[in-house]
Amino acid sequence: MTSYHDKPWLALLTDAQRGPVQPPPSVLHAFRAAARKAPDRTALAYFDGRLSYAETDALSDGIAAHLADRGFRPGDRAAIMLQNTPQFVLALLGVWKAGGVVVPVNPMYKSAELRHVLDDAEVTAVICADRTWDGFLRTTAAAAPSVRLALTTSERELQTRDDARVLRGAPLGPQEGADDLLTAARAATGRAAPPAGPGPAADDIALISYTSGTSGTPKGATNTHGNLTYNAERQRTGHGLPEGTTYFALAPLFHITGMVCELATCFANGGTLVLAYRFEAGVVLDAFLEHRPAYTVGPSTAYMALMAHPDVTRDHFASFAIMSSGGAPLPPALVEKFRTAFGPYLHNGYGLTECTAPCASVPPGREAPVDKASGTLAVGVPGPDTVVRIVDDNGADLPFGEPGEIAVRGPQVVPGYWRRPDATAEALPDGELRTGDIGFMDTDGWLYVVDRKKDMINASGFKVWPREVEDVLYGHPAVREAAVVGVPDAYRGESVKAYVSLRPGADVPPAELAAYCKERLAAYKYPREVEILTELPKTTSGKILRRELRHRA
Repeated sequence: MTSYHDKPWLALLTDAQRGPVQPPPSVLHAFRAAARKAPDRTALAYFDGRLSYAETDALSDGIAAHLADRGFRPGDRAAIMLQNTPQFVLALLGVWKAGGVVVPVNPMYKSAELRHVLDDAEVTAVICADRTWDGFLRTTAAAAPSVRLALTTSERELQTRDDARVLRGAPLGPQEGADDLLTAARAATGRAAPPAGPGPAADDIALISYTSGTSGTPKGATNTHGNLTYNAERQRTGHGLPEGTTYFALAPLFHITGMVCELATCFANGGTLVLAYRFEAGVVLDAFLEHRPAYTVGPSTAYMALMAHPDVTRDHFASFAIMSSGGAPLPPALVEKFRTAFGPYLHNGYGLTECTAPCASVPPGREAPVDKASGTLAVGVPGPDTVVRIVDDNGADLPFGEPGEIAVRGPQVVPGYWRRPDATAEALPDGELRTGDIGFMDTDGWLYVVDRKKDMINASGFKVWPREVEDVLYGHPAVREAAVVGVPDAYRGESVKAYVSLRPGADVPPAELAAYCKERLAAYKYPREVEILTELPKTTSGKILRRELRHRA
């Protein structure tokens, strides 16, 4: 009998994709190699601003030297709380050059959320926007006993455009209690970046990436340099894009998807990374025309927003060799609508913070199948050094085609959570990640994600997986976004409720959407109630927050 360890999915890969993945020890090593090979090539493009590899290397050296001057030591943690700006990348490289560990922080965090991260990771240095520091972070950092150093910057620097769609007021200048990031970097440029030596080892911690908190208190996943560079190299070789390719940062860099699939993969390929601060559909579309990128990755919700923009055309996407989706479920209807309207096929993918972004993806040249029984789109196939199993509650293999918990073992899986041995033992028994996601695998090796284990709805004793209902709703021409939750029901125990937002100009009564689902789903699955919202609540990485909708219900 075929087992998951036989890796049937390898037959779906090309010879190049099946080959051994031999990454450098770290993304920093890959960046330095690219800087030596093509120092004048543009590393970072930001609106009309450009930084070459040589300039990026020199400025990040300056940040590392400044950090060392201010008492930052190897192993110290630095929180970077910035949107997609060149300063994020400069700070990241600078911290790594100084031997430190980066703690990427969502800029949407409020004071209490940030304080949890600062205290839990025992952060020494904070690097953030001037307005964030002036707004609340100064007070929050002052209350965190480990924080000794702060550097601030403005999103308006390193470019000259005045785009009010995403950029706010003029730079605030020097901030009380903080150093200016770029002033400090330029002042220290030309000095050797400590510590001396070849750079971080593969087993050293590169990031402490805090989970989104959709299932409880955020925990810090310890992504090693080896975790990052393995997935970056796997992306580089798997995509087959030429050296120097232009990558667009659609996903936020503070999220593991953007960090690995955009930034790390770009540097592994000696490419140019295009940044546009934060997602705004019109700004992104303008950047596509200006920079003509060949690759991007983002959540399905971002593609929905791009499709809905009144100025969007096929030409906006004409330069792309590969467009990928990750971070949020990708409905089959969206893939077909996008291809019909604009041309590119959206390549699905699946991963978690704990497996350093992707552990399965749709290879270039392949199209993901749709499961006939459930209508679920496959998320892809694992990589050559990765084993994905479907297991029961005891960790035993389930047969191909039978749903169970997805478990992942491979070079991209983190060694554990930061100072959480109990959580590590529970989620990573013997180093294998138990994802908490329910899925199944067909005999060819295609992986399908059904839903989060905790999101299952029990209606009159029948299991209802929200994604199956959501995928049906996405087939309705008026629906832009959909999310399904279970709500208390005196008769059924739980019943199905759907929240939707509509496409621009669409107008449809909730009863029509319920009837649309009733025609296509078993009686216990269709939503008894549909509520239309202007926007569905989401994380900044684009994942719809069912938890907030359950609270609303």
